[in-house]
Amino acid sequence: MNLPLSPANAQMRAIIANLSRVIQGKEDRIELLVLALVAGGHILIEDIPGVGKTTLARSLAKSIDGKFSRIQFTPDLLPTDITGINVYQQSLGKFTFKSGPVFSNILLADEINRASARTQSALLEAMSEEHVTIDGETHPLPKPFIVLATQNPVEYHGTYPLPEAQLDRFMMQIDLGYPPLQIEQSLAINRSSQDPVDTIKTVASLDELNTLRESVDHVKIEPSISEYLLQIVMATRNHPHVRLGVSTRGTLLYARIARALAILEGRDYVIPEDIKKLAIPVMSHRMILNTKAQYSGLSSSHIIQEILERERVPR
Repeated sequence: MNLPLSPANAQMRAIIANLSRVIQGKEDRIELLVLALVAGGHILIEDIPGVGKTTLARSLAKSIDGKFSRIQFTPDLLPTDITGINVYQQSLGKFTFKSGPVFSNILLADEINRASARTQSALLEAMSEEHVTIDGETHPLPKPFIVLATQNPVEYHGTYPLPEAQLDRFMMQIDLGYPPLQIEQSLAINRSSQDPVDTIKTVASLDELNTLRESVDHVKIEPSISEYLLQIVMATRNHPHVRLGVSTRGTLLYARIARALAILEGRDYVIPEDIKKLAIPVMSHRMILNTKAQYSGLSSSHIIQEILERERVPR
């Protein structure tokens, strides 16, 4: 059963306000994070160390009363360090499954691009299927299950680019960046030794979040709007500077998070502005530019902006 529009909108706003108490001056990024949470997608945050990514993930878990786990990705991390392992219990005379940190509601995969591709791929099944398979046995993950992964820019020492297949599992990519100067000055003056996460409270239960997700299914996308979305996606596939455009999975996730944005804006239908607002965070990490574009200094964001300006907006 879907949640009525007004309470759904109010709950989303409450989560955003709660997170904004801890991560100040970044309301637009927090809004995107909550949209992905409600739409049921995973989030990739690419940024430099020390701008509050871990604090944001912990605050998100506390806001929804969810179980939080953190994995620090390193070059020697093994897949079983993520998923868990079967351990022989001598007293029982059999193997029992010892679950790994992936069995949580909010999983922070910290500096995910510091691990090898083999270890990074251990998350693929969990992110896509919401279960893991160990020695032929399938273990379902808790619901909801959200991966909030952080990565340092690829030019940082000891980093590896994420495989395209794994990038495509993330609903969106965002960055936090430094807070505004006035906010940072206020933090330097007023921040005490108390953990800022301890100052916030739970504003939605896991059951309420699951109901929120169900409400997204009831938001309408008119044929003209879906055609507009597909025109934008097709333009990424046919662009002369793009080697790999947005996938079909990306199209479906794009439409779903647009529905979540409609709820946040107090509507039960999607409008073109929803599609335009989400284009860059949803599509930029899915696009692989050709060599000529990379050497020319072009970025996925520039190309998406060009596409948005060119494509006809439905009335």
